[in-house]
Amino acid sequence: MQIEILKSKIHRATVTEANLDYVGSLTLDEQLMNAANLIENEKVQIVNVNNGERIETYIIKGPKGSGMVCLNGPAARKGAIGDIVIIISYATMDFEAARTFKPSVIFPDGDNLV
Repeated sequence: MQIEILKSKIHRATVTEANLDYVGSLTLDEQLMNAANLIENEKVQIVNVNNGERIETYIIKGPKGSGMVCLNGPAARKGAIGDIVIIISYATMDFEAARTFKPSVIFPDGDNLV
């Protein structure tokens, strides 16, 4: 049996930009990506703590150490600069493997640094 479980989570990052005039996605600081075991183009769910919005998109690598968390395209309508978000990715795996899998969870500071 295959199940979907938490793979990676960035808990309570701050939105630094919202760029409506973009094709779509989430631009994310490469340092945050590495710390949370995320890769470019990976599908993520963004949960906005301020307004309750939940959206799915994919990651674009942003400048390392910049603290960038930028909602692009339609996602820019779901949050504002300063909003607190939780960024989540999931993985599908065998039920038995899932029992021992440990997700990568990080808690960035107020500047989105690890």
